[in-house]
Amino acid sequence: MVVAAPAFSGETRWAEAAVTCNPIELIPCLAAVMSSTPPSETCCSRLREQTPCFCGYLNDPSLRQFADNPIIRTVGNACGVAYPQC
Repeated sequence: MVVAAPAFSGETRWAEAAVTCNPIELIPCLAAVMSSTPPSETCCSRLREQTPCFCGYLNDPSLRQFADNPIIRTVGNACGVAYPQC
């Protein structure tokens, strides 16, 4: 899962499992979300780091529209990151 929020100016943070949840950390995945480009290793690494945050992103009304997207699932699958069951 990736959050593609180029216009997102604030930071929403949740502290979960010693991870600082910040959707801006997923910016390296933007190219994979916006085109058919495979995700970069940096994107995949960030997805793995942010995995504990995914349900928080899905439950945040300002992020849900970006997080709950079929393309997000495709990018996550390419990185071996499962879409969460929240």
